[in-house]
Amino acid sequence: MNLFPIFVKLAGRRCLVVGAGTVGQSKIRSLLDAGAKVRVVTLAARTEVREWAEQGIVELEIRAFRPSDIDGSFLVVAATNSSQINASIHQAAQQGGVLCNAVDDPQNCDFYYPAVVRRGDLQIAISTAGKSPSLAQRLRQELEEQFGPEYSGWVEELGKGRERLFARPLAPGKRKQLLHELASRRAFAASRKSKAKERIHAR
Repeated sequence: MNLFPIFVKLAGRRCLVVGAGTVGQSKIRSLLDAGAKVRVVTLAARTEVREWAEQGIVELEIRAFRPSDIDGSFLVVAATNSSQINASIHQAAQQGGVLCNAVDDPQNCDFYYPAVVRRGDLQIAISTAGKSPSLAQRLRQELEEQFGPEYSGWVEELGKGRERLFARPLAPGKRKQLLHELASRRAFAASRKSKAKERIHAR
């Protein structure tokens, strides 16, 4: 199966999560972190999810799922403890033209949650198309060691450098060359060395 890897902007978009147990709560949190407007339909909700609802962070309805819940959703996450209910949620989402992820059920998924290494705006996502989440997690741990927290600040520097280059009247080929030089290992090493010197002088 060939998957199309993309990073989606969810800020302000309505997303539905069905189920609010331990797994559902983590999916809700990830959607909130991306700025989504989250609606939760569940028969039972964990305390933290209820608190989010009381604070107006999520919209919570304690009841059984109905196919009409799909209406107006950008995407759906089925996180109940019933494979049959998750399958019915996926079926309703397909009929409504809405992408659905059924947790731990690859057959009822239109998209998968990858294992992600986050360093500020740098995100490295790993997917095995649902075949081995354990492998994806192992690779994530290895990449977390390879790409440390310092990459967060460096990506910010690269963004500012890119803006400065696009503000200059440069030929496209020359601009591309400079952008690659800015993102090179040598430039990263120089940036780390400069930051280290700044910390020493600040003491």
